[in-house]
Amino acid sequence: MARQSRKRRYAEPHPELDVDAVLRGRPRVESGSDGRRWNVRNVAGSEKIYRCPGCLQEIAPGTAHVVAWGEDHLFGAEAALAERRHWHRGCWQARGRRGPR
Repeated sequence: MARQSRKRRYAEPHPELDVDAVLRGRPRVESGSDGRRWNVRNVAGSEKIYRCPGCLQEIAPGTAHVVAWGEDHLFGAEAALAERRHWHRGCWQARGRRGPR
C-alpha cells in the first residue's frame, strides 16, 4: 500500500511557526568557515522526515540530528528561524569541507 504524503497541499495555508518549540533547549552559536554565525540545536529525533542539505538524503523519523539557522537575517530573527534546516550530525560537521549544494 502506498504511503500518503504529509506535504501540505498548495492551497492550504502554512502552519504557524512555533518559535518557542524551536528555541527549546537553548541553541548554541557556531561560526562557519564562510564567516557566518549559526544557531545550532541538537535534536534527539522527530516524527517527520527531513532532507539533509549536506548530503541530500532523508533524515528518517526518530534519527538524532542537528537543526541550524543563521544568526543574522535581513528580515530578522523570525525569518532566519523560518529558514532553518535539519542536517545529519556528520554532514553538519563536514559542511566546511564540502562544496556548495
